[in-house]
Amino acid sequence: MKIGFIGLGNMGAPMAANLANAGHDVTGFDMAEVAIDGVTMAQSAAEAATGRDVVITMLPNGQILRSVADQVIPVMQKGAVLLDCSTVDVESARAVAAQATDAGLLALDAPVSGGTGGATAGTLTFMVGGDGEGFKIASELFDIMGQKAVHCGASGNGQAAKICNNMILGATMIVTCEAFALADKLGLDRQAMFDVVSTSSGYSWSMNAYCPAPGVGPKSPADNGYQPGFAAELMLKDLRLAQQAAEAADADTPLGQAACKLYAQFVEQEDGKGRDFSAMLPRFEKRGHS
Repeated sequence: MKIGFIGLGNMGAPMAANLANAGHDVTGFDMAEVAIDGVTMAQSAAEAATGRDVVITMLPNGQILRSVADQVIPVMQKGAVLLDCSTVDVESARAVAAQATDAGLLALDAPVSGGTGGATAGTLTFMVGGDGEGFKIASELFDIMGQKAVHCGASGNGQAAKICNNMILGATMIVTCEAFALADKLGLDRQAMFDVVSTSSGYSWSMNAYCPAPGVGPKSPADNGYQPGFAAELMLKDLRLAQQAAEAADADTPLGQAACKLYAQFVEQEDGKGRDFSAMLPRFEKRGHS
């Protein structure tokens, strides 16, 4: 396919490289100067999108997505797929999808899970909302960039799935870190704690696959000084998107709200910025009961 790829940062660059390595004709654009083997660089987003079968965007927020959409939708050929892989607010995703549909395009919102490691390895999970025919066309690309793609329904539902998933993840990581800190103060060995919880009713992805305690369980960012696999500030972004969506939908999410407040304190008032979101554990180690 002829693919335009806009947004070649830590996630977008390896995703575009994987598509090029698979033999697709990829033209890319980023505001920064970027060079990627196999990817032809354009001078603008519109140039990268012109004449492409699929245009993929990987952008920081909904405002930038709307701005890029204004540039690329008018130059895209009818029947082409606009595939947004950013994590943005549901309202922006649905607004851009409506704009693309009105222009005769097939629109998909497809945020990803798997981080930079998954982007490089081609093992991302895509949560996809939008046009069913567009999903069929993009499936070949999902297979290259990831290991799984789930069609979640109408436009915006990919974003909805992403923020609901990460609201669960943020809350479960916090309570996992709290439990390790409590176990320490009760004299319970961390390995014993892991051995019990990972095979009992308290098991979770945060415990079993991404354990926040160094030297316990599978290797995770905790074993690398909490260098981010998924940065705390990105978790905060997703939790804020979840709370924005909850307010718009009149949904009661007290634990999601509490997790959002804790990550905001961790990132903006403490030392969480630039650290993995599992670095909540050393934070709780230092704190007493309040």
